[in-house]
Amino acid sequence: MGMVRLITGGTMAEGMNNRSFYKKFFSIYIALVLQNVVTLSVNLADNIMLGSYSETALAGVAAVNQIQFVYQQIILALGDGLVIFGSQYWGKGQTGPLKKIAASAMHAALMAGVVLFILVSVFPDKAVWIFTEDRLIIGEGVKYLAVIRFTYVFFAVTQLLLAALRSVETVRIAFQLSVLTFFVNCGINYALIFGNFGAPRLGARGAALGTLTARVIECGALVLYIYFSSKKKHSFDLRFRDYLQFDKTLAKDYFKIVSPMVLVQGLWGLNTALQTVILGHMTSAAIAANSASSTLFLVVKSAASGAASAASVIIGKTVGCGDIPRVKEYSVRLQRIFVMIGILSGIFLFFLRIPVLGLYDLRPETKEMADSFLIILSVVSVGMSYQMPTNVGIIRGAGNALFVVKVDLISIWLIVMPLSFVMAFVVKASPAAVVCCLNADQIFKCVPAFLMSHYGNWIRKLTRE
Repeated sequence: MGMVRLITGGTMAEGMNNRSFYKKFFSIYIALVLQNVVTLSVNLADNIMLGSYSETALAGVAAVNQIQFVYQQIILALGDGLVIFGSQYWGKGQTGPLKKIAASAMHAALMAGVVLFILVSVFPDKAVWIFTEDRLIIGEGVKYLAVIRFTYVFFAVTQLLLAALRSVETVRIAFQLSVLTFFVNCGINYALIFGNFGAPRLGARGAALGTLTARVIECGALVLYIYFSSKKKHSFDLRFRDYLQFDKTLAKDYFKIVSPMVLVQGLWGLNTALQTVILGHMTSAAIAANSASSTLFLVVKSAASGAASAASVIIGKTVGCGDIPRVKEYSVRLQRIFVMIGILSGIFLFFLRIPVLGLYDLRPETKEMADSFLIILSVVSVGMSYQMPTNVGIIRGAGNALFVVKVDLISIWLIVMPLSFVMAFVVKASPAAVVCCLNADQIFKCVPAFLMSHYGNWIRKLTRE
């Protein structure tokens, strides 16, 4: 299961005709999308259960999840940086440097997890208060945070191990782990949120216990998978002693590229958290409405996220092989796929919103607000499904991370956030209008993505000889 055979990059680049290219892309893409969908379906199930239990509990958990979202973006950025480097070394057939870079990434991720754990342990009330002043919502959020903080380190280990495997095109295990997590989490949540099967009725705390149990099992299963896979002949030998290595030169290479990525991903996570701050201070119903709509949107966004991750592996590996004309050829093919994914995602989200919102037990005004948010997001998903895989998968995947950083910093912090604050607190616009402003960058970032990928200098070879 999932055994990875070491094949030199030159051999793999040759003969990548249309059929083999699409087969390679979709084999990686489908596994990653399914993984993301199943993972986010856990969050969707949590939201539906908590919404049925208490709208206050749903809002409290949604507030805490914004903290986790910022943290998760930092961890994912560390993993994405590992994939950018790892896939290029994999394309060259060099696994030694890949393992040393993986060690640097793991050390950084663990440090981030420990720091966040300490902060939320010392300041739990203040952490939730950032997002809402409602004391009842803060109370529910603190209950959830008291348990969920223990997931941070497990999440970091799992994501960095999966990124190392993704660098060498091993992606099936990620989907299998997601399925395992889904059933464990949903089963425990159903028992502990509502007090079913004789279990105590714990509400938000029960949801946190379900997530913690699932994270521990997920991490443990992945550790066992890697341990036994490393014993197989001809497999990619990734042992845990590899994560004790530290190579100063390679670490410097890695952090030079990943530092701006962590910054912009962290700021993007902060931007998403600030959306909850803005909407939460407009009306209390907006937090629950935004939680319901954004969770479903993230499930549909899996199509774009999977495309970005698959493109990053293919593009990075081809750059590592040194076949630049083929990199540009793949870029054009991939962007055609991204456009189709965007159109289908928008249509899917538009029609899916009605039956999914029907599962929530929310007040009529909250449900109506969530519906308007989802109509806006169905349009947003079209632009997002093109620009994000192009920027992150193709341009950043080819080694030009700085361009993506600049685009995100300018669009989010000089345009989107100032405009949204003005619309919310000066103009006093409706929550729907503010949501339009908060997501406007997903549309206009299509322009720089297209121009750079077709006319710019975006290919960077990052490996050492």
